[in-house]
Amino acid sequence: MGKRIYSLEFRREAVRRANESGVTLSQVAREVGVKQQTLHRWKKLDGRLPSEKLGAKADGSELERLRRENIRLRAERDILKKALGYFAKEPG
Repeated sequence: MGKRIYSLEFRREAVRRANESGVTLSQVAREVGVKQQTLHRWKKLDGRLPSEKLGAKADGSELERLRRENIRLRAERDILKKALGYFAKEPG
C-alpha cells in the first residue's frame, strides 16, 4: 500500500482537535482516520517547522508582527499628514 499524503489543512485540523478536544490522542487519531504515531508526529512538528511542513504558527507570528508594524506605520503617516497641514497654512 502506498504512502497517503494528507493536505496541510487536514493536518492542522487534526492537530487542533488533538490539542483542544480533551480526549486521548489515540481517540482523535481514530476519528480522523490516521495512525496514532502519525498524529503524534504532526503534533510534535506543529509550529516548529516552516508552513510547508505543517506548522502555521511561524506564519501566524510573522503575520502578527506585520500587522503591528502596519498599525505603527499608519499612525506615523497620520501624524505626518497633520504636521504637513499645520505647517502648510499661511500665517495670519
